[in-house]
Amino acid sequence: MTVKVAIAQINSVVGALEANANLIFDYASQAKELGADIVVTPELSLVGYPPEDLLLRAGFYLEADKVLNSLAQRLAALGDLHVLVGHPHQVDDKHYNAVSLLLQGEVVGTYHKHALPNDMVFDEKRYFDSGNEALVFEVKGTRFGVNICEDTWNHAAPSMAKNAGAQVLLVPNGSPFHMNKEALRLDVMRENVSAHGLSLVYANLVGGQDELIFDGNSFVLDVEGQCVAKLAHCQQQLRIVEFDGARPLPTECAAELSVEAQVYQALVLGVRDYVGKNGFPSVLIGFSGGVDSALTLAIAVDALGVDKVRAVMMPSPYTADISWLDSRDMAKRLGVRYDEISINQCFSAFRETLSQEFAGLKEDTTEENIQARIRGTILMAMSNKYGSIVLTTGNKSEMAVGYCTLYGDMAGGFAVIKDIAKTLVYRLCAYRNSLSDVIPERIITRPPSAELRPDQKDQDSLPEYEILDGIMQRYMEENQSRAEIVAAGYAEADVEKITRLIKINEYKRRQAPVGIRITHRAFGRDWRYPITSKFRD
Repeated sequence: MTVKVAIAQINSVVGALEANANLIFDYASQAKELGADIVVTPELSLVGYPPEDLLLRAGFYLEADKVLNSLAQRLAALGDLHVLVGHPHQVDDKHYNAVSLLLQGEVVGTYHKHALPNDMVFDEKRYFDSGNEALVFEVKGTRFGVNICEDTWNHAAPSMAKNAGAQVLLVPNGSPFHMNKEALRLDVMRENVSAHGLSLVYANLVGGQDELIFDGNSFVLDVEGQCVAKLAHCQQQLRIVEFDGARPLPTECAAELSVEAQVYQALVLGVRDYVGKNGFPSVLIGFSGGVDSALTLAIAVDALGVDKVRAVMMPSPYTADISWLDSRDMAKRLGVRYDEISINQCFSAFRETLSQEFAGLKEDTTEENIQARIRGTILMAMSNKYGSIVLTTGNKSEMAVGYCTLYGDMAGGFAVIKDIAKTLVYRLCAYRNSLSDVIPERIITRPPSAELRPDQKDQDSLPEYEILDGIMQRYMEENQSRAEIVAAGYAEADVEKITRLIKINEYKRRQAPVGIRITHRAFGRDWRYPITSKFRD
């Protein structure tokens, strides 16, 4: 007798318990209509993931219990449908990351997560206690066990489920995206689940939560570790997979995407959810005619539509003609609202105001930064007036070495490409233009410049971006020492310069807006270096 298991790859909102319960009920209802026997929702699907310090509030657990029980009663209308729902669970003075089995109006079983991740973006040991028991239930003669996310990243919890009689492992997940994460998940699941002779249903969350992106990409593996079903990247989706005993029958697998496509879609999802979930009516972008702001503008329009995006060009005395010509061209291609507000008058006023104070001193980065800060002030004034959030346009390479201005180009509410190295910026522009030609070619091919002094180029101050990005990746993302990086072929002077700049600009990055994470180590939650530190590797 076959069993139909539904994967509900849903986009929960942290703290929106009633709305999340409604979403789960809607997906369960659709699954029932399709003949499902079991519905698997993602990790902490009832409350959103990660709830962080909401988990320190007693009222959060009380409300979660109340909504969970109400949802169970509503699901009774769906008959003998088994629904797995993730939620926080308090038992006496213990707190657990849990998933409960809801059936015929009751909570008939609860599993507590065993392995609590405490690295990278995770700090679950701050909030939860570890469980130590299995949960196995039978449907039509097939026995299904439950694990939660990190439990399957070692052998212990899958082995316990197997010993308790499980033939198929159902795994709710809140597994965030980074490049190459999908292949890593498959490899680990084969090593730690398929090795026990278990089939696997991996149900992952989808959506943006602050800097984290949950990419979905849920999948099903048979006992040999072959992928027989895969859901979409960065989209909500419901998928029914039929089991003949413990053997899943092959069904549709979503198309494999290039790295650039995966990242671009993740950025679009991140912008859409950050703006939408936080209730901003629209966004503002300071558009320079450069490649970073061009990519940010394209992402914003794809995420929100042209009616919610406004591009503002703010030329200075050093803005090249091709910058505003290319800006106008791209805005026209996208159909987005575009305005030009000159900062010349404001810049002259600042110079005049400070002329006596700075008498006899040469112009330097002080005057460059004044221009950036004028632009930041204008954008934030418009944000205050219209309620729009400012999307900043700085990339990871610039953030790493401090090639950015506090209260200037760093001013804003959400940093879209904060974790995108400059070399990847160019690849993403090429990818976006492969869909439709929206970024003028000259924006991509011209030498990058902040245009804050005559004939300025980024490489006047920095190594070529291929070199900068390579050193940054090895030092910041892979934790290699300077000696190791030099041994890999990079010039010692470049390595010394870049690693020194990364260190001394920590104070700037601490004041940067939150931004989307797409690498396995981003500045922010992954990177917790002291500002005040004399250590040098």
